[in-house]
Amino acid sequence: MILDVDKCMHCGACVGSCPFNAIFLREIILEFNDSCTRCGRCVKVCPVGAITMEDDS
Repeated sequence: MILDVDKCMHCGACVGSCPFNAIFLREIILEFNDSCTRCGRCVKVCPVGAITMEDDS
């Protein structure tokens, strides 16, 4: 996942949406751990579009 730190409002919507508890809000920084399956739920719930999927190509 790619996080645009300039857009992120630190609202925590992505943290609550993750079924694998792979996102943590540490002070004002979002961290994704190895449990992330790239399901895309966090991308869909982000109200400002701060999270995007990585391009594998």
